[in-house]
Amino acid sequence: MNDIKKLREMTGAGLADCKKALAESDDIDGAVAYLRKKGQAVAAKRSDREASEGCVLVKAENGFGAIIALKCETDFVANNADFVALTQSILDAAVAAKCKTLDEVKALPMGESTVAEAVTARSGITGEKMELDGYCTIEGENIATYNHMNRNGLCAMLALSKKVEDETVGKNIAMQIASAAPVAIDETGVPQSVKDNELAVAIEKSKAEQIQKAVEAAIKKAGFNPAHFDSEDHMESNQAKGWITAEDVTKVKEIIATVSAEKAANLNESMIQNIAKGRLNKFLKENCLMSQEYIWDKNLTVESYLKSIDKELTITDFKRFTLRSE
Repeated sequence: MNDIKKLREMTGAGLADCKKALAESDDIDGAVAYLRKKGQAVAAKRSDREASEGCVLVKAENGFGAIIALKCETDFVANNADFVALTQSILDAAVAAKCKTLDEVKALPMGESTVAEAVTARSGITGEKMELDGYCTIEGENIATYNHMNRNGLCAMLALSKKVEDETVGKNIAMQIASAAPVAIDETGVPQSVKDNELAVAIEKSKAEQIQKAVEAAIKKAGFNPAHFDSEDHMESNQAKGWITAEDVTKVKEIIATVSAEKAANLNESMIQNIAKGRLNKFLKENCLMSQEYIWDKNLTVESYLKSIDKELTITDFKRFTLRSE
């Protein structure tokens, strides 16, 4: 029993697993190796499974901050104290070593093995696939962090350009980042490829809207309700209800085809470009941190809030990671 207790303390494995490991081994070291091998076997067996749950933590120390996620298959394991403790230990080691990449984190020593091996061993204990993911870092003398509701599922951090005595300033912006999910600090940080894609989408959407308006006007002019003909399913169901006839459907479909083609060939390109640029500007305003509406005061932007604290205060970098799809 003393050996089982010692092995449990060393590995965190369950009572039955420790007992079996000792039975299959000559000594404690052999039992530890056995449990590690079991972890590798479980990891290999479950490699095709999706690890969509997990624990996300953030920490900043000595001018270096990091967010890391240790993923697993179920929230039962994700909320386990030992699992959270392992994630915290990995994050502590990564921040202390100021690791820049996930590969560097995985290679860090942990106990008698490495971080990567410790994760594999934990997989053997829980029986679930596990993987490190979402590692991101930030550097600066004035880093603020935020773990959303302390639920270990969404974390954010940022670096301010200068020290602010009121610590709530950094925390408030970190909460803004967690809530509003900006893509860049300002427009200059948005990749040109993203801008080009957003503009292209906006152009196509604007064209489709102009064509749709012309079609609806033509349908109304013909004496029909456009809402009865806005999709094939609606046409079919409305016809079954007796609201429209087969002849109505045929006539309206002809109107749709004719007007759509005519309008598409005669769109005002200048107007389309202006509408699309307006949409792009709206996208940038809503997705660039400094121009976002400040969540604590709708009359301010993040930039104006910071300026109200200190005219020279700005944000030099930020990171955000969540397990949930958005």
